[in-house]
Amino acid sequence: MAETSTKPTTASFPRDEESRKFEKINTYVHDSSQNASFFVANEIADLIRQRQKQGKMAVLGLATGSTPTKVYDFLVKFHKEEGLSFKNVITFNLDEYFPMEPDSIHSYVRFMNEHLFDHIDIKKENVNIPDGTLDKEDVREFCEDFEKKIKDAGGIDIQVLGIGRTGHIGFNEPGSSLISKTRLVRLDRVTRLDAASDFFGLENVPTRAITMGVGTILSAKRIILMAWGEGKAMIINEAVEGSIRESVPATFLQNHQNCDFILDEAAASELTRISTPWLVSECDWNEKLIKRATLWLSEKLNKAILKLTNEDYNEYGMGNLIAEVGSAEHINLIVFNQLQRTITGWPGGKPNADDSQRPERKDPYPKTSLIFSPHPDDDVISMGGTLLRLVDQGHEVHVAYQTSGNIAVFDDEVIRFLDFATDIQAEDEELRKKFLEVRAFLSAKKPGQVDSPEIQNIKGLIRKGEALAACRYCGVDENNAHFQNLPFYETGTVKKNPFSEEDVQITYDLLQKVKPHQIFAAGDLSDPHGTHRVCLQIIYAAIDRLVREGSDWINDCYVWLYRGAWQEWDIADMEMTVPIGPKDMNRKKNAIFKHQSQKDSAMFPGNDEREFWQRAEQRNTETARKYNALGMAEYEAMEGFVRYKFNRP
Repeated sequence: MAETSTKPTTASFPRDEESRKFEKINTYVHDSSQNASFFVANEIADLIRQRQKQGKMAVLGLATGSTPTKVYDFLVKFHKEEGLSFKNVITFNLDEYFPMEPDSIHSYVRFMNEHLFDHIDIKKENVNIPDGTLDKEDVREFCEDFEKKIKDAGGIDIQVLGIGRTGHIGFNEPGSSLISKTRLVRLDRVTRLDAASDFFGLENVPTRAITMGVGTILSAKRIILMAWGEGKAMIINEAVEGSIRESVPATFLQNHQNCDFILDEAAASELTRISTPWLVSECDWNEKLIKRATLWLSEKLNKAILKLTNEDYNEYGMGNLIAEVGSAEHINLIVFNQLQRTITGWPGGKPNADDSQRPERKDPYPKTSLIFSPHPDDDVISMGGTLLRLVDQGHEVHVAYQTSGNIAVFDDEVIRFLDFATDIQAEDEELRKKFLEVRAFLSAKKPGQVDSPEIQNIKGLIRKGEALAACRYCGVDENNAHFQNLPFYETGTVKKNPFSEEDVQITYDLLQKVKPHQIFAAGDLSDPHGTHRVCLQIIYAAIDRLVREGSDWINDCYVWLYRGAWQEWDIADMEMTVPIGPKDMNRKKNAIFKHQSQKDSAMFPGNDEREFWQRAEQRNTETARKYNALGMAEYEAMEGFVRYKFNRP
C-alpha cells in the first residue's frame, strides 16, 4: 500500500509525447486519489527536508476544500510518525470567504487548523490566511500587505491548487485577469451553488471572497493542481487541452513553466489519450476498447452502428483496427450484438429461457434482490423502474437505506410534523413542551449550525416515513425495508466521519441475514458530499470479508452498480440496461414523489437545480435516445447498470 512507503507512486498512464499531443500542461494520472495525494505530500515533504538541510524556509501556497485533505493527512502522518518538522515552513492560503469569522464552521481558518495546523509544529506567525473579519475599507490595504509578505518570504515555492467547475483557481472566477493580484472578488453563481451544500442552502453562501489573484498564483516557482472524481473530468479536459481564455481561468496555467496536474483516473477520463486514445496513437485493441471506439464513432457521425464504413474508421484513426479485425461490417456486427445483449426486460433473469447471452441468470427464480440506497430516496430516483420490474416479476426485493439522510431535511419540515403531532395529541403536555423547545432552538439556529440530537432524530424519522411510503407504493414489503443508519454519517454536518469497522459490520450482518442472489448498489461517485462513495466502499469491504470467509452464497451473487441523480454510466460501460415504458416511468416518478421533504427544493441540489424526478426522467430518456440512435429499438426510457466483478475463490 502507498501509505507504508515514502517513495512517490508512479502514474498509471503512458507518458510518451505522441499520446499527449493534445495536452498543453503536464498531467500525471494515478490509480486513486489516495495514491495521488501521497505523491503530492511526498514532494512537499522533500522540499521541507531539503530546505532544512540548507537552513532555509520552505514557502507553501495552500488550498482548502475536499481535494487537498488527504495530502494534509499524509503531512500530519509524516510529522507524527517520521518526525517531519514544519518549523521552517511559511504558508499562504489561497482564499477566504468575506465576511467570515475564523471560528465559523465554514471558515478556511478553521478548516486549515482542523486538517493541518493544529497537528503539526508550524509557528503561528508563519501562517497567513486572508482575513474575513476586516471592514471592507481595510481589505485593499490587507491585500497589498499579503502580496508584500509573499514577496518578502522569497516567493511561493510550491502552490497547491484545486479546480472549480467553472475552471476557477482560488476564487478567480471566469473573467479574471492574467495579472490579477490578491483582492476582494464577487463569487460566480455556479461557485456559490457548488458550495450550497456546505452552507445548508444557497441563500447562506457568501457572495464575496478574498483570493490570491491569477498573477499571484502564476508567480509561484512550482504549481501542483489536483483533481479527483468524474465531476472534474470535463473541466480538466478544458484546462489541459483547451485554448487559453479568461472564461476558464485554469487555462492560464498553460503559461507556467513548472506546473503539473495530478489526477486520479476518474478526473482524467475525458483527456483525449484516455477517452479516445485512437486519436493520438495506434492502440492495442481489445474487446472493450473496440466497443468504446465503435460507439464513439457512431455518435460522432450520427450514424447507426451497422451503417459505419471502412472509410469512417480510417478517417478517425482506426485504420489499424480494420487491418487487425477485418471489415467495418464485421466490427459493426460484433459491437451491435454486444449492445443488443445488454438490453433486458428481466433484471432478475428470465425463467425458462436461454441465458447464455443475457446479463442475468435465469436460475434461481424467483431471486432475492437487495438494493442498497445511500440516502432514503436513491433507490427510486436511480433505479425505480428496475425496482418496480423486480417486484412485478415476483422477486423478493429488499431495500437497505444506508444512511438516515437527516441533514437533507429543512427545518420547516420538523415544525410541520411536530405541529401535526401536537394537534393529534392536544392533551399531551410533554409533547407540547418538546415542540416549543424545538421551535426555540430552530428560531435561534445559525446557518450550518449542528442540530440537536433530538432534531436529527426527528429529521431521520421524516425520511424513514417517506421511504416506507415509497416501498409500499412499489410493492416492497415493509419488513424488507432495512434502515441501517450507518454511524459514519451521523455527524449532523455535511462533513462525515471516515467509515469504521462498525459500518462494515452492520452491512455484513445484513448481507448474511438476507443472503441475496443479486445486489444493487450506487456506483455514482460524484454526489456533492461523497456519501455515495463511502457507502460503496463499505459494501465492498463487507463483500471482501464474506469472500475471505468462504461464504457459499456470495460466490453465486451478482453485484450491479447503478448511478444516481448526478450522472449516468457511459453507454460503452453499461452491461445491463432495463427498458422502462411510459406507464412504469410514471410509476417511478410517483415513487420519487413519496419523498415529500425532497420535493420542489432539495437541501443539496449539487450543480443541477432541477428536482430529482426531472433529472432521473431526463437521464433515462436520454439513455433510450442514445440506444435508438445507435440502431437499437426505440424505448421510452432506460436504466443502466455495470456489474462489479469481485474476486472469487
